[in-house]
Amino acid sequence: MAITKLPDGRWKADVEPIKGKRFRKTFKTKGEAQRFEATCRTKVSHEPDWSPKPKDKRRLSELIEHWYQLHGLTLSNGTQRHAILVEYAKSLGNPIARNLDGSAVARLRSAQLKAGLAPKTANNRLGYLKAVYNQLHEMGVIDYPSPIKLRPIKLQEKTLSYLTLDQIEELLSALDSRPLSPHPSMIARICLATGARWGEAQALTPDRINQGSIVFANTKSKRVRTVPIAPALLNQLVQHWKRYGPFTNCMNGFRKALELVSFKLPRGQASHVLRHTFASHFIMNGGNIVTLQKVLGHSSLTMTLRYAHLSPDHLSEAVRLNPLFDRLSTQGEGIK
Repeated sequence: MAITKLPDGRWKADVEPIKGKRFRKTFKTKGEAQRFEATCRTKVSHEPDWSPKPKDKRRLSELIEHWYQLHGLTLSNGTQRHAILVEYAKSLGNPIARNLDGSAVARLRSAQLKAGLAPKTANNRLGYLKAVYNQLHEMGVIDYPSPIKLRPIKLQEKTLSYLTLDQIEELLSALDSRPLSPHPSMIARICLATGARWGEAQALTPDRINQGSIVFANTKSKRVRTVPIAPALLNQLVQHWKRYGPFTNCMNGFRKALELVSFKLPRGQASHVLRHTFASHFIMNGGNIVTLQKVLGHSSLTMTLRYAHLSPDHLSEAVRLNPLFDRLSTQGEGIK
């Protein structure tokens, strides 16, 4: 048994650590062949039944299916994510998964961005693909880490839009005056009063009212949260259900109302502007940022801090605590 050089320049390792157990494998370099020989001898000496695993030749689409069956089905957006990943694998040519080249993913991303794909969507797709490898590696389905080292695109932070008090009145009037459904008006009021997402408010049922509070159970973070609500609005909600029945899927009615108002919202904000409006006015009226985090259900305070700049005293200490404060104060006293 030996390591020999083949006519094509490759190196063949032919190893028989113990009688009757023989391993053969070809490598590009002599060093790789020597490491393989050493590994075989060491492993078999400790575990006589050990044998080297064959190289994993499963294609990316196969890993995606494994991921979906083992993990994707447990996600609220698993089916949608699965469809995106299947299409992604096709666009990449469905390569052998362990051989996927980060540069191929980068080229595909560049082409999709040029075709009009939003950078945030591109980052989401990259994250989905990396998660397939990472989660299957953790589960032991694959014995290698993710080959994708590509970093997400750094996004420009966007200013969050919110409605003024006059705009709130205009929107509610539009919802009340020409409704396609009676529900959007009530749902919008709940979002404005509690900071709930549209889907969270729309999924409310009478059994989610608990001692003057609303319980949101179908949240993005999967955590149940309870938010107090004004007695007058709570009574309106109860009477609404008695008259019109449970909420239905009525986002279209809200979008139609937005077409009737004088102001225009940034693309992609639509009903989410109600949540931003609650948070913005909460902070502008002196609310505590940690309390806001709990009301909104953010798992990280970082998300909530997007609203901190609206606080009346936000970063005001920068004026008093900077190293020039005493000098500037003295100079100011001399100006008449």
